[in-house]
Amino acid sequence: MARIAVIGAGMGAMAAAARLAVAGHRVTVYERSAAPGGSVGSFEREGFVFDTGPGLLHLPAVWRDLFVKTGREPLERCVGLVQVDPAGRHLFADGTEAVLPDASRAGIVSALESALGAGAGERWGDFLGRARDAWDRSRRPLLEEPLWRDWRVLERDPYPALRQRRLLRTRQAATVAETGAWELADRRLAALLEGCVLGYGLDPRHAPAGAALLPYLEQTFGTWYVEGGLHRLARAVHGRCLARKVEFRFECEVTSVVVRDGRAAGVVLADGSAVEADQVVAGAGAAALTGCPLWGEDDIRPREGGGKEPLPGRFTVLLALRGGRPAAVAHRSVVHAPDTGEEAAAVFGGRLAERPTVTVLRPDDPATRPDGGHEAVTVSATVAGHGGPVDWTDKALRERYAEVLVEAAARAMGESGGGLRERMLWREILTPAETGGMAAPSLAGPGGRHLHPANSTRLPGLHLVGGYAHPGGGLAHAGMSGALVAGLIVEGPDFRGSQ
Repeated sequence: MARIAVIGAGMGAMAAAARLAVAGHRVTVYERSAAPGGSVGSFEREGFVFDTGPGLLHLPAVWRDLFVKTGREPLERCVGLVQVDPAGRHLFADGTEAVLPDASRAGIVSALESALGAGAGERWGDFLGRARDAWDRSRRPLLEEPLWRDWRVLERDPYPALRQRRLLRTRQAATVAETGAWELADRRLAALLEGCVLGYGLDPRHAPAGAALLPYLEQTFGTWYVEGGLHRLARAVHGRCLARKVEFRFECEVTSVVVRDGRAAGVVLADGSAVEADQVVAGAGAAALTGCPLWGEDDIRPREGGGKEPLPGRFTVLLALRGGRPAAVAHRSVVHAPDTGEEAAAVFGGRLAERPTVTVLRPDDPATRPDGGHEAVTVSATVAGHGGPVDWTDKALRERYAEVLVEAAARAMGESGGGLRERMLWREILTPAETGGMAAPSLAGPGGRHLHPANSTRLPGLHLVGGYAHPGGGLAHAGMSGALVAGLIVEGPDFRGSQ
C-alpha cells in the first residue's frame, strides 16, 4: 500500500483518488479552498441555486465508469441524470432559428433542413459522418491512452476533409473556420460549428479541423443535466472518495513538492510542514510544481510564458427572476454571434466581442428555485481571459458587459430587455477573475499545438491530472485523466490505457 498525496480536489484529481483508494492505496487530498469540485461549483442565495461552472454534461459514460469501478452503487443512484431534449434551440443572426433534438442524427438533419433550407441538413449530416471518422481515428490514442513519448503520431489531423478546388489548386480544410466556410457553405451552419468549438476555449480560426469531433460527440452521445445542478456530481464524486476512505484536507495549500533521491517524495504545506508520500498526483496548474523537472526536450509542455494572452474564460450572469418558467421552453438556447471569426479575434486578442455567442440555460428543476413562481436562469459567453488587456475586476466593465448578455438572453427568452429586467430580482456576475481560464480539450494536429503535457513527468513518482494535462480540459476529459493517472500508478509505466 503506497501513500499518495493528491494536490487539489478538482474533478480529475478526485477521479484519480477514488480509483487509487480502491486499488488499496492510502490517499490524502490537499485542497486550498473550502470545498471539492474545482471549477464545478455552485452559488446559492435566497433559495436560488446556480452552477458556476459547466451546466450540462456530455459523455456521462466517463463518470458512470468511475462509479462502477469504485463501488457497487451506480452513478444514477447518487445523482439524478436527465437527458436534455431538445438539446438546444439555436438563434442565428439573420433571424432564423433551429431546434435540434438530442442524440438523433436523422432528427438533427431533418430539423436543419426545415429551419435553414434545402441542403443544409444534408451538408450537416455529411459533416457529422466525417466527424465520426475523426472520432473513431483519434478516440483511443487521444483520450483513452496515456500520451506516449512518441506523441508525434498525433500530429496527423484525423478529420477527412473534402478535397476542393481553391485558388487554382486542390486544397483541404485545415481549420475549423475553413471547414465551416468550404464544406458547410452556410454561415449559420458555420456558426453552429464554430460556436461549439469556441465554447470549449478553442479558436476556430486556428483549431485543427479535427475539432469537428466535439460537436459530433455532443450530438451523438447526448446532452445531460444533473438534477439540482452539475455541482451535485462533484459532491457525489467527493462522497464516493470518502466511502473509499480517501482523506481530504481542505483550506490546506501545497506550496511545493518534496524531491529526494531524484523522485517525488511528498509535499510541503503552506504552514511549512512536510508530508511524506510515495507518489504525488498534482493538478497540472499547481504552483507547487515550480522547479520540478517535469519535461524532457521533446516532451509536450505548456507554452513559454503561457502565450501572449491569458487563456479565455467564461463571463456568466446568474439571473434570479420572479415569475415561473413557462412550460415547453428549451433548457438551452444559443444566440449565435453574427461573425464568429470576429468574436474569436476579440476573445483571443484581449478584446470584448460586441455581439458574442451567448448560451442561456433555463433548467426545469424545482431544486434551483425557491418555488414555482420563480425561475433561475444562467447566461454565459466565452470571453478574453483576465490578466491581459481586459481587467475583469473593473466594476463598470462587468456591469456593461452583463447588459450585453442580458439583452441576448431577452431575445432568446422571447422578451424585451425591459420585460426581463422587470422580472429580475437580482443578478450575480462571475468573470474569469473569479472562475479562471478555460483549459481546452486535447486535439490531434500539426506540431502537437493542441496537445497537453503527459500525465507522467520526468520526475519519478510525480503525475499530472486535470484540465491542464492530457487529455485536456472539459468535464469528461477530466474524468479520463483521472483514470489514466490511476492506471499509470497501479499498473506502472507500461499501462496502455483503458480496455
